[in-house]
Amino acid sequence: MKTTLSLLLMLLLSIGIHAEETTATKLLRARSADLQPTITRVSPSVYTASGYSPANISMIVGKTGVVIVDTGMFPAHAQTVLDAFRKITDLPVRAIILTHGHGDHAGGVSLFLSANGDGERPLVYARAPFNSEGAHFDHAGVTINGKRGARQGGFLLPPEKRINNGIAPAAYPPKDVNAFASAFTEPDVTFTDARTTINVAGLTLDLVAASGETEDQLYAWFPAEKVVFTGDNFYRSWPNLYAIRGTGYRDVQAWINSLDLMLKEGPHHAVPGHTLPLVGQEETTETLTTYRDAIAYVFQATIEGMNQGMTPDQLVETVKLPAKWAEKDYLREFYGNVAWSVRAIYTGHLGWFDGNPTTLLPLAPKEEAEKIAALAGGVDKLADQAQRALEAGDAQWCAELSDHLLALNYNPAETRLLKATALEAIAENVVSGIGRNYYLTVAQELRRPVAE
Repeated sequence: MKTTLSLLLMLLLSIGIHAEETTATKLLRARSADLQPTITRVSPSVYTASGYSPANISMIVGKTGVVIVDTGMFPAHAQTVLDAFRKITDLPVRAIILTHGHGDHAGGVSLFLSANGDGERPLVYARAPFNSEGAHFDHAGVTINGKRGARQGGFLLPPEKRINNGIAPAAYPPKDVNAFASAFTEPDVTFTDARTTINVAGLTLDLVAASGETEDQLYAWFPAEKVVFTGDNFYRSWPNLYAIRGTGYRDVQAWINSLDLMLKEGPHHAVPGHTLPLVGQEETTETLTTYRDAIAYVFQATIEGMNQGMTPDQLVETVKLPAKWAEKDYLREFYGNVAWSVRAIYTGHLGWFDGNPTTLLPLAPKEEAEKIAALAGGVDKLADQAQRALEAGDAQWCAELSDHLLALNYNPAETRLLKATALEAIAENVVSGIGRNYYLTVAQELRRPVAE
């Protein structure tokens, strides 16, 4: 390399210290104001605790007890919320409803199960097959999703590198816990019908099958006060139609249909799985309608492009959320990402093959890297181009060239640092909290000595 990488990195660091925050970083920091611990009185009987845990925890107050909807990620989070709820009412917990099996929603179950002084254990209601996503991984023996989930969640980053997770405050689970998998796997009552009605604590609630983010997703409908508890089929962000930690296909058409079902209930209020509730009929109707329409637009545009023979890369270039929706705060890419969604829709319907026969049996990474290096005039010149790309502010190109250099095992320690710096630069321009976490975590991994 013409200039030593250490000198280059020192230069970039000195520039970065005085650089202004990017627009993406400012947007994500501003989002933190809406993720502070807050108890919202959604309707006369419904209270929602947001920001105490990554997922919302809600309480419906009945005549003889309360119903809890979702329980947060950890028992400690649940205890803090229960203490806050006890200032509102000391009625016992008579039932727990889990909107799906993700650990951030079901991790606090044990605390609420033992919350009653009278010793009566509440029943736990869920949709079968509960924790379907976790079972999908377990059945195949897949474990890499735990490592990728830790990257996505930012669990391996120091606090100073985390802002928030886009739809949730930053939280740190125990290192040996996969926070996205449910530790609670045996609800007392499950249902398989499209809709079931329960009567508990003087309350009547409908539990409705609502596949979307997961196959076991449900929404709870409280008709007396027209409140819908949406689970993770709605929160104030572009949704995670695909999670970069790795998931099977999330049925986007089913997701759209589930939002339609919620709207047909005529809700006056909506409690999302994360972020602040929607209070009032006008805001609730407008937001859920636009949310559904935006997802449907991306889905349909992707299918139309697929039918024209477009590849995933081409679709990502062309399928964009119209400005009238993209500028709405509850559709910004604080969590999910439209491009990731497009790729997921494609692979979910056509699989990995993009239709171009060149990609059926592509060159191995090392062989391709050798040919790219030859085009550049040799591996040293390829390395120079990677450095120049970073100096010119083209961090993505630097990262891609760095991958070729790593495939050739070219100065691995320096190349790892080069790629790490590129990933950190890319992260600063990513609004998605989980996307940023992933970039920064991999950069952190690259900065470790190769022997590790």
